[in-house]
Amino acid sequence: MLETIQKIGAAFRLPGTFDAFETITNGNINATFKVTYSDADGNPKSYIFQRINTVVFSNPVQIMQNIDLVTTHIRNKNPDGVTLHFHHTADGKNYLFDDAGNFWRIMNYVDSITFNTCEDPAVIEATGRAFGEFQNQLSDFDGAQLFETIPDFHNTKKRLDTLFAHIAEDPCGRAAEVQDEIAYLTEVREKAAELSVRFANGEFPVRVTHNDTKSNNVLFDKETKMPLVVIDLDTVMPGMAMYDFADAVRFIANTAAEDEPDVSKVRFDTEKFRAFCKGFLGAVGKSLTQSERDSLVLAAFSIQSNSRRGSWMTISPEIRTSRSTTRCTISTARDVSSRLQRISSASRTSWSGLLQKPLPAEHLNIPEQTAQLYGLALPVPVDFCCQPSTLTHCFDTTDHAAAT
Repeated sequence: MLETIQKIGAAFRLPGTFDAFETITNGNINATFKVTYSDADGNPKSYIFQRINTVVFSNPVQIMQNIDLVTTHIRNKNPDGVTLHFHHTADGKNYLFDDAGNFWRIMNYVDSITFNTCEDPAVIEATGRAFGEFQNQLSDFDGAQLFETIPDFHNTKKRLDTLFAHIAEDPCGRAAEVQDEIAYLTEVREKAAELSVRFANGEFPVRVTHNDTKSNNVLFDKETKMPLVVIDLDTVMPGMAMYDFADAVRFIANTAAEDEPDVSKVRFDTEKFRAFCKGFLGAVGKSLTQSERDSLVLAAFSIQSNSRRGSWMTISPEIRTSRSTTRCTISTARDVSSRLQRISSASRTSWSGLLQKPLPAEHLNIPEQTAQLYGLALPVPVDFCCQPSTLTHCFDTTDHAAAT
């Protein structure tokens, strides 16, 4: 491996003298290494080398072309900030196939930490700020320029159509075991697919979407715990901004693991949701359209029916998963639909007002479709403000090296 690492570094024309490398173990897909070089004065500089798993990512060249466009755009808009930089070979490519056919890339190393899970509102808010700023920085970038490297990744309508086709066929004879879940998805099918239909009809702009907006895909400053940069851009594609928001709150605001067998432990934590919203909305500013803002709540519900490990996999013959994963997903969707009565997009209320003070319920202008979806008979005041808190409740911190 040492010889391979040295050859890869030379191909990317890294300056200085090779010192050492170490394997980064906190990534699940790609092989990742921290590699250190020294300049003429002996000052160290570290890089991240990655050997991409081309079984998982079957279109690595398209992925890297997407990444090159996105990172260049962000770096041009934020030249003095912390940004991801992928190095190029002599022929101008930000990737390399080695002699064995392995696919490599090199990026700058960012000394930082990540939070795999966190209970503290301050860090959750900071995560929201990071992903809101990611959307804001790319708001003037035409997402249609990007390759759709995973077709229909968040096409809820197509996913549900596939699910119900499998239900009708019932090839594994399992449908009878999940009748409650099937009944629920039948009931909400149209609403869950609404945003996908509207997006296909051109009602929302084509945005750059990250598609894996988890807190551990944000690098934080070790001392201040402030967000530095969003990482793991392998799933950057064209899509709906609302689903990046929704995917983040699905991860952050869920009180249980996705395969939790005891569904009584599964709920949607509205306090975490509020903390994330405060950061996201404050950073994204006015870059979203009114229709996008009005659809954030519906997206947080819809994406529960869009899980890649969702209900249809219990029935589908090609992928098998535990019933606990299915029921956890459905339970979260149900809890989202009940708890999000408390938080609705206000189409006539400025976001600055939402972020500064509680709003009496009578001042909220709740979109009719949202009211119908959630049965808002008893609207309550919305307060996006979070009390200051320390960082002592955070755990699972990792010395991160932008691994995937």
